[in-house]
Amino acid sequence: MTEKDHNPSSTHPPLPPTSEDEQFSRLRLLRSRRVGLTTYKRLLTEHGTAQNALAALPEVARAAGVEDYEVCPEGVITSELKAARAAGARLIMQGTPAYPPTLDEIEDAPPFLWVIGAAEMILRPMISLVGARNASSLGTRMAKALARDLGEAGYIVVSGLARGVDAAAHKAALPTGTVAVLAGGVDVIYPAENAELAGQIAETGLRLSEQPMGLQPTARHFPSRNRIISGLSRATVVVEAAAKSGSLITARDALDQGREVLAVPGSPFDARAAGCNQLIRDGATLVRSAADVLEALTPLSGETPELPLEPAVKPAPKKNRALREVAALHRQILSRLSPAPLAEDQLIRDLAVAPADVAPALLDLELDGKIARRSGGLLSKV
Repeated sequence: MTEKDHNPSSTHPPLPPTSEDEQFSRLRLLRSRRVGLTTYKRLLTEHGTAQNALAALPEVARAAGVEDYEVCPEGVITSELKAARAAGARLIMQGTPAYPPTLDEIEDAPPFLWVIGAAEMILRPMISLVGARNASSLGTRMAKALARDLGEAGYIVVSGLARGVDAAAHKAALPTGTVAVLAGGVDVIYPAENAELAGQIAETGLRLSEQPMGLQPTARHFPSRNRIISGLSRATVVVEAAAKSGSLITARDALDQGREVLAVPGSPFDARAAGCNQLIRDGATLVRSAADVLEALTPLSGETPELPLEPAVKPAPKKNRALREVAALHRQILSRLSPAPLAEDQLIRDLAVAPADVAPALLDLELDGKIARRSGGLLSKV
């Protein structure tokens, strides 16, 4: 079954859920085998309702060469809803007023979010703080200071509940509000050492996940989780990150989503600072304090108080020009690729971009799991 998007101008299904039956059927559709986000949206667009899409799905599968296809059984969804009730989780669906509007703007927004805690928090302005799991003492101190000050300035701090920078940011933002985006089920705490922190977040903040209840996270779930962290936020701040790290994937997601990317500089002799220094070299806004973050953002219509640090007129925000050019090239490459393999030299000719510029972009997308290399110099979209 192809994941090719036949309606790229639409970022979410045209009709919001109008009944519990339709909500149940939409969740069942998304949980069905071989149905990803693009296929889910296409089926709803083509068939109008989830019930109609479920009825058509076996024939769609047969046309794609998949025999004896069965949609997700109703019992699977019933069990997921039962587990959610037991965990105190609430389901938020795209297209409803409770869905975060910032996340709704991204092309691959999750159709459903399971949340535990203060669900209204995701309707407030957010900034994500991400960084190294093996963070230095300076890195964790910086994360705490940024989270505390940004929280006091009116922002909800978003991170991924990982060790190091994530945990430090969550802890410092507990008094003002923090959102933890989990890679597995919203009821599955990873790493286990952050169980107490996860409980505190559920009491005063919010935990959320797009994954089914009870799902144990694997390596492939974390890059997918990162797009939600950046998608919820007006800006992503990277505190510490190695040259190849999940934090840089989050930064690239933020750029692809048209959001601001900022980074805290570090020693060139510390591998944990290599990713941040690279981002700054390529145009990311350098961060020394929360004031630098606030300067880079457009004021929130007077709703967000500024830090009482410098009353001087704010300079014009930086535009991350080099980074945005890379993000634009990523989008051009992905728009020209599909699950059907395409020759790399043909792609370069179509892009009319120098091969030396395309090569690192292809590597980035391959590391992100967005494209795959095939034999014979062929590329395909994952």
